[in-house]
Amino acid sequence: MPTFDTLLRDLRTSFAEIEPATLDGELKNSGRPTVIDVRDTDEHAQGMIPGSIHIPRGFLELRAEKTVSDRAAPVIVYCASGTRSLLAARSLGELGYTNVRSLAGGFSAWKRNGLAWEMPVSLRADQQARYSRHTMLPEVGIAGQVKLLKAKVLCIGAGGLGSPSSMYLASAGIGTIGMIDDDIVDASNLQRQILHGTDRVGTAKVDSAEKTLKGMNPDITVNKHRTRITSDNALELIGGYDVVIDGADNFATRYLVNDCALRLGVPVIHASIFRFEGQLTVFPGNGSPCYRCLYPQPPPAEDAPSCAEAGVLGVLPGVMGVLQATEAIKLVLKLGDTLAGRLLVYDALKARFRELKLRRDPKCPTCGDGVDRSQIPLIDYEQFCAGPKH
Repeated sequence: MPTFDTLLRDLRTSFAEIEPATLDGELKNSGRPTVIDVRDTDEHAQGMIPGSIHIPRGFLELRAEKTVSDRAAPVIVYCASGTRSLLAARSLGELGYTNVRSLAGGFSAWKRNGLAWEMPVSLRADQQARYSRHTMLPEVGIAGQVKLLKAKVLCIGAGGLGSPSSMYLASAGIGTIGMIDDDIVDASNLQRQILHGTDRVGTAKVDSAEKTLKGMNPDITVNKHRTRITSDNALELIGGYDVVIDGADNFATRYLVNDCALRLGVPVIHASIFRFEGQLTVFPGNGSPCYRCLYPQPPPAEDAPSCAEAGVLGVLPGVMGVLQATEAIKLVLKLGDTLAGRLLVYDALKARFRELKLRRDPKCPTCGDGVDRSQIPLIDYEQFCAGPKH
C-alpha cells in the first residue's frame, strides 16, 4: 500500500525542486519565473516572497490558466515547508504545465536563508466580507481591492449621472469620492437622481450625496464641494484626483473639465443624456482624443436643450452612470479596454448600443500636434459656448 511518504518521494523524483538561493538569483534576472504562493490566506498574511502571486491550494486548478497562460513558461510554487507545493506541482503537471518546480523547504527555508520578504497588502475582516466578490476575481484580488480603497474619483455633478456612478463607486470601495454641485434637491430631480429622496427636498445635493454614500459604505470619504466648477477653481478641484466622472449638463462645464484635466493629465469619463439617448466615452489623461476632438465647437443652444427643456427618460442616466462607474474602476485597476477612442451610443427605445470611432484631431487646440498641454489656457467658457454675438 502506498503511503504519504512514498507519494512525496515519487513527487520529488517527478518534479524538480529549487533551492531558495537559486530562486532568489532567478528572480533578479529579466526572464524571471512566475512564483505562486499556494498557502492558506492566514499563512500568506504573515509574509510573502516579493512579486509572488497568492493562489490558495484549493483554487489553484481554477485560476492557474488565467495566471499563467503559457504552459511552457517557468513556474515556481511554494508553501510553508515544501510539501503542499509538491502536490501543487503535480496538479499543474496534470494541467499540462511542463516547467514547474517546487521551492525546497518552502517559505520557512526562504526566511532562514535571510532572503527578502514582505508583508502582503491586506484587508480588515469586515472588508474581506464586504468585498469578497471582488477579491475572488483573479483580476482584482486583495491587491486590486486595496487599489480601489486608495483611489480618488471626482464626480462633476450630483444629479442624474452622478447619482448611479457615485453609488456604485461607493459600493465598490473607491476610497475617496469627490462631489461637485452647488444645487439643492428639487422634487423634479427625484424621477432620476437616486442619490436623493423626498425627505431631502431643499437640502444641498452634496450633503444629501454624502448621507447616501456614507450610509452605503462607511469605508469611504466623501469630499463635498458645494460650488460651481469655474476657470478660477477647476485646477484646485480636479487636482489630486485619479479619475474624473463628467456628469455635467452644460457645454461650458464639459469644455472646462476637458481642458483642465488635460493640463493635469487626469482621465475623464464623459457621458451625456438627451431624451431617450445616451453617449459615453473616455478621454484619456494623455488626451488622445479629447472632448474638443468630438465637439470642436459647441452646438447652438437651440440644438442642445437641457433635460429641463427637453425631458429625459428617468432610467437612462442610470444606464449611463453605471457604465461610467465601470470605466472608472477599470482605469483604477488598469483592467481591460477602456472606451478611449470610441463613442458608445445607447438608444433606450430600440434597446440598441452603437459604437462609433473617435479620432484625434491633429489640429485640436488642446491635444493636437505640438500643443503643450501643461499650458492650456482656461478661458471664459460661458462666452465660448455663447458663440459670436449678432
